Amino acid sequence: MFIGEYQHAIDSKNRVIIPAKFREKLGSKFVMTKGLDGCLYVYPMEEWRKLEEKLKGLPLTNKDARAFVRFIFSGAAEVEMDKQGRVLLPQNLIEYAGITKEIVTIGVLSRIEIWSKEKWNEYNEQNMDLNEIAEKMSELGI
Repeated sequence: MFIGEYQHAIDSKNRVIIPAKFREKLGSKFVMTKGLDGCLYVYPMEEWRKLEEKLKGLPLTNKDARAFVRFIFSGAAEVEMDKQGRVLLPQNLIEYAGITKEIVTIGVLSRIEIWSKEKWNEYNEQNMDLNEIAEKMSELGI
């Protein structure tokens, strides 16, 4: 399980540091793709394969299913961590996430999310009413 929030910067070669606490669980090769809310999703290979299987089962005749699968897979890249714990961010993902310099890496259960610091701050400002969110979660049995 991935948990926590870490702040780093992207270097001049478009590399970011994966927080040390995430490295072992993530493995040396993993998948990075466009995520929802303007961030990047990072999946260990095992979790990516689980997601692949679920998405394979979606009906090809469903327009929303096709759109979601296209979104996730068109932006996906298999990436590899170097010995210093850095990973090269693909240019298309940098542009999608609006990453310029500072990033925030967060653990979200079975995946990691990489956010531009600006988008992360905006997201948190827009979603500050946790009481309302908590009420909606109770409807889902949480």
